[in-house]
Amino acid sequence: AMKHAKVTTDEVDFYEINEAFAAVNLANKQVLKLKGDQVNVLGGAVAMGHPIGCSGARIVCTLMTVLEHRQGKIGCAAICNGGGGASAVVIEV
Repeated sequence: AMKHAKVTTDEVDFYEINEAFAAVNLANKQVLKLKGDQVNVLGGAVAMGHPIGCSGARIVCTLMTVLEHRQGKIGCAAICNGGGGASAVVIEV
């Protein structure tokens, strides 16, 4: 999503990464070299819950809230799908 939106990790203010397991968040932070204060700043799915059927809506709404309250401009939300797939979206406010 970031490649298609033509943004770099340096341009993204906040990330919301849905984690079925805490290792998902840790791996993404390590691979993408993200700062801890940019990722799941209100708590991720492990802390907030993983609502069946609306996890995507939860991470997008949480990201929008973080962008608004912390004066961010660009955010990225990502979620894994069953079978090894994943989806992501970049939001600019």
